[in-house]
Amino acid sequence: MMNQYETVFIMTPVLSDQQMKETVAKIKDVLTAQGAEIINEEEWGLKSLAYPIQKKSTGFYQLLEFKAEPQVVEKLDIAFRRDERIIRFLTVKLEKYAAQYAEKRRNKYKKED
Repeated sequence: MMNQYETVFIMTPVLSDQQMKETVAKIKDVLTAQGAEIINEEEWGLKSLAYPIQKKSTGFYQLLEFKAEPQVVEKLDIAFRRDERIIRFLTVKLEKYAAQYAEKRRNKYKKED
């Protein structure tokens, strides 16, 4: 059974634009190789962190929304831990109401573009 997930990860601020895109592409490849369907992708850009992580006070934030089998999340976690460019990550399973809210939010941003 496919569940809907949302993952946010923070990349180190010393990356070039090209390295950042490669990191995101690598994570998306991990998901698609496992049969996940990527629903939404948002680049939030460079933001200040609430507290320093690895002596860094800023990071590039990225959000991915996807549908996948539960075991795919374990493989995604391993990929995050192996990549030194990613300093933090969080993946959550969206329950019914959270998925509806995420869809409304996506549609709102599409209308503004």
